[in-house]
Amino acid sequence: MDRNADAQLLNFIYQNAQMGVESLEEILPMVEAGKFKEGLQAQLREYRQIHDEAGKQLNKAGYDEKGINAMQKIMTYLMIDVKMMVDSSVSHVAQMLIQGSNMGIIDAQKRIHEYESQADKEVIKLMKHLQEFEEKNVERLKAYL
Repeated sequence: MDRNADAQLLNFIYQNAQMGVESLEEILPMVEAGKFKEGLQAQLREYRQIHDEAGKQLNKAGYDEKGINAMQKIMTYLMIDVKMMVDSSVSHVAQMLIQGSNMGIIDAQKRIHEYESQADKEVIKLMKHLQEFEEKNVERLKAYL
């Protein structure tokens, strides 16, 4: 297997999960308590687990994690804050999260096709886990639209 392909794919997983963690950490304080918030907290825990696993696998292979850059973080926070100021309803938050998860699903599918023959099976398995998790998030969040 191609160690470089493993590192590239693991870094993608790491960054994708980091974006999920950071977005939810920004949104959660603005969401009222209840089932919706509990679902988002569960989603946050899963993103953290995936993020940690990708980081562990990178380190085990001798690579450093490449997190999302400061500019991406700032742009994400600003976008979330502006959208939440305009409309902080559960429906709107669900819509924002579905859009983010859909982008993650598309990117994951592209990466799986790109790296499936090059990357280690365990790395592909983690990528598929992330994709399936994103798909479940979309399905769960549809109930709140």
